[in-house]
Amino acid sequence: MTRVPTVLASLIGLAFLALGVTACSPLALFDAIGPRDDGGRLTLRNAAFGPHPRQRLDVFTPVAAAGGAPVLVFFYGGSWKNGTKEDYAFVGQALAAQGFVTVLPDYRLYPEVRFPDFLDDGAAAIAWVRDNIAQYGGDPRRIVLAGHSAGAYNAMMLGLDPRYLRRAGVDPKVVRAVAGLSGPYDFLPLDAGTATEIFGEARDKAATQPVSFAGPHSPPAYLATGDADTIVRPSNTRSLAARLRDVRVPVQERIYAGLDHSDTLLALSVTFRSKAPALAEMAAFLRQHSGGERVPARTVNR
Repeated sequence: MTRVPTVLASLIGLAFLALGVTACSPLALFDAIGPRDDGGRLTLRNAAFGPHPRQRLDVFTPVAAAGGAPVLVFFYGGSWKNGTKEDYAFVGQALAAQGFVTVLPDYRLYPEVRFPDFLDDGAAAIAWVRDNIAQYGGDPRRIVLAGHSAGAYNAMMLGLDPRYLRRAGVDPKVVRAVAGLSGPYDFLPLDAGTATEIFGEARDKAATQPVSFAGPHSPPAYLATGDADTIVRPSNTRSLAARLRDVRVPVQERIYAGLDHSDTLLALSVTFRSKAPALAEMAAFLRQHSGGERVPARTVNR
């Protein structure tokens, strides 16, 4: 791993102090000036999986892959109000360097949409992946999902509640495993802020919760968070992990000491990978359950 100059690391760190307030701006700065894994590359930009301008996705591929690689669809966070895939290119390259053909979709945001429209967008993106990813070296029979924060919620709901994939014409069994970083999975009653804005109109509030759909046929799950997270309480991770274990679904649960809400995302980057082994552990779990083999990652300062 390339050593990042102290001044650069400090600048990036200061930018991320505002992550929860200014949405994607710190990520845009980070993505522009931070080092990248060079074992992955952007192969396709802005492929349409629907008619809306935000129904677009990017594809990152492993440099060393020869075809038939496992496919990872990563959903970013932002409280279902903010975010753009362009700010997460460092995640796409990091995951591609781990051997996954990696797909980063955008999705429609509040206030234009509320629950469950962004889940239908995610399902449509997975339908696109099933139909097209072989052209980019991915095996459509080996799809796994992952996400951070609100994106972890999206990934878990799409993996656990089969209705959305079925509505998009996709067999739910296509999802082999799911990973969530600092995600909200069990957050009833709704608070008076973002949760009510996004989910308050749902008639069946229990049907908005990933934990409600944990069952014996759920895909294996990697669930990680930081014990210093004050934005999405670690109890969400503990609750879903416990429910999945109760029904004998394979689960890897990780509560990283000292990490806050943004740290679990930052730990995927070259710059902050020393914060926690989240990238290596998540990739190993997803690789194991997708049937993939590890492609050694390389990093370079750019």
